Amino acid sequence: MFKKKNKIGNAMARKLIVQAAPKSYISEQYRSIRTNIKFSMPDQDLKTLLVTSSGPSEGKSTTSANIAGVFSQEGKRVLLIDADMRKPTAHYTFKLRNSHGLSNLLTKQCEIHEAIQQTNVEGLWVLPSGVIPPNPAELLASNQMEFVLEQLKQDFDLIILDAPPILSVTDAQIISHKSDATILVVNSGATGKEEVAKAKDILDKSKANVIGVVMNNFALQKDHYYYQYYGNEG
Repeated sequence: MFKKKNKIGNAMARKLIVQAAPKSYISEQYRSIRTNIKFSMPDQDLKTLLVTSSGPSEGKSTTSANIAGVFSQEGKRVLLIDADMRKPTAHYTFKLRNSHGLSNLLTKQCEIHEAIQQTNVEGLWVLPSGVIPPNPAELLASNQMEFVLEQLKQDFDLIILDAPPILSVTDAQIISHKSDATILVVNSGATGKEEVAKAKDILDKSKANVIGVVMNNFALQKDHYYYQYYGNEG
């Protein structure tokens, strides 16, 4: 069992919408994503799910956290790994300490039980990034990364990895083939088709199992029936 660590406040903390507003339209969409993930791999035991984007500021970290939240809400033991050791955010989202995390595990500076922290969402734990290392890509490509993942699979039903943007650095490309499935997050209002196509091509060349794309920041018309049904709920 993993001990619950002390939490800290931070102005950069984000709301986990599936917890703060479970009846909202957005939360319903995350539950739809959960359902689609299950349908995409009906005959396989999904243990590791990588979430990345083509570029920065597309919402991959928010998407990762909320997907982790909806899976934990159905009774699964879920671990969210902040595998973005360049610009980590998970410890802000869940108001956790980041003194020990993935980078410390990969350099054998701490044990798994020292790095994992329980959140205030039942069934959801977080492995923060830890101290920002000078060589994130090398650490993710190491044998120690595979060893850590295998150890974690024994304690959790689902592991979600929040990885850096695929076009910015090689980190997501390195760990995509270590994951059972990959989701690409796209900012529908800013990301060009060429960037999305290039990101998909890189993942394909890495032999990643890309099971879908999440369209973020899609503008819904007020007369759309989904908006009318969920729009006034908190």
